[in-house]
Amino acid sequence: MPESEPIASSTIAVQRGVWVDLPPDVAVMVAPPVTVTASPVARPVNPHRKAQLSRSRGNMPVGRHRRRAG
Repeated sequence: MPESEPIASSTIAVQRGVWVDLPPDVAVMVAPPVTVTASPVARPVNPHRKAQLSRSRGNMPVGRHRRRAG
């Protein structure tokens, strides 16, 4: 059985900021503000698969698959 590689399920970003409300001599002695954000990794959806899913839900009319009344 082949081993599967682990795949990251989220993206983490770290951004270093700058103190704007502190005097420069004090800001040098203090660590800069840091912003950390995390978001799920979005996997691109195949357009054909997206159309299949919309048709299966029945909430989006698709010209090719409409049936004649009668």
